[in-house]
Amino acid sequence: MQLQQLRYFLAVAETRHFTRAAEAAHVAQPSLSQQIRALERELGAELFHRTRGNIALTDAGDALLPLARRILADTESARLAVQETVQLRRGRVRLGAPPSLCTSLVPDVLRLFRDRYPGVALVVREGGSRDLVRTLAAGELDVALIITPPSGEAAPALAVTELLHEELVLVSAEAEAEAEAEAGPRRRARVAELRGRPLVMFREGYDLREATLAACREAGFEPEFAVEGGEMDAVLGFVRAGLGPAVLPGMVAARSGLVVTPFAGPGLGRTIAVAHGHEVPLTRAAAALRETLLSHLRGAARDGELPPGTRLLLGP
Repeated sequence: MQLQQLRYFLAVAETRHFTRAAEAAHVAQPSLSQQIRALERELGAELFHRTRGNIALTDAGDALLPLARRILADTESARLAVQETVQLRRGRVRLGAPPSLCTSLVPDVLRLFRDRYPGVALVVREGGSRDLVRTLAAGELDVALIITPPSGEAAPALAVTELLHEELVLVSAEAEAEAEAEAGPRRRARVAELRGRPLVMFREGYDLREATLAACREAGFEPEFAVEGGEMDAVLGFVRAGLGPAVLPGMVAARSGLVVTPFAGPGLGRTIAVAHGHEVPLTRAAAALRETLLSHLRGAARDGELPPGTRLLLGP
């Protein structure tokens, strides 16, 4: 059974005339009649009573008519849905990102993408980079922002493009910063100065927690915690309440309203990358989101809008 045969059947059923149906379908009348006969052979039943000057549906034709209309309507709906998806009037993108980037970079990128492609649905999953890499490799995300490991080697099944090198900074409440200022002029902090100073610390699984612990241990000490186990919003709230300082990414710190103290060289930092499945081509919507991200970062770097200590790694 072919769609063209159903179209010819529907034309005859509506006009009750083979010649007029052929004209409406823009086909020669013998070709239309031949296709109707082929359809009847396929179904094993005659669809029309054929008498001179009178074409009427048989019981089989009556049964097929609503089904044919539904099939052709669904076919047209499918064609339009695919066209709209290709033209990015519809679709879906599943984006993964660490909480720190959902607080800083991701909202700006999604706003730009939404302005350009309002019909595309956006699904965001927050998580640590290791979890996001596994989820991406399993095909449950289209694209993800990740923090690359110190070795620079991500999962081999992923295509990874490094985007930014971001400085990690120390943030503290204003009252705490004022007390420090009374002791002397503000300067860059050293990791060793965190020894014996209770920190506000993220929960396990945060890349920021691992980076802070690694830096303290490299300086020869285990950090103390004023409070630990928080998500990003909780950590910011604890610092504002004066419970202690925290180590945050520069892009988050720049929007936090907290006092920001950079670390002395070589400092602390992390590399942000965008990743997707290596062997699975991006959907048009996911590719458009990735391009929106790259364009936004290049524009921010060109216009001097990246926070201090944040460096673009993308080429032109």
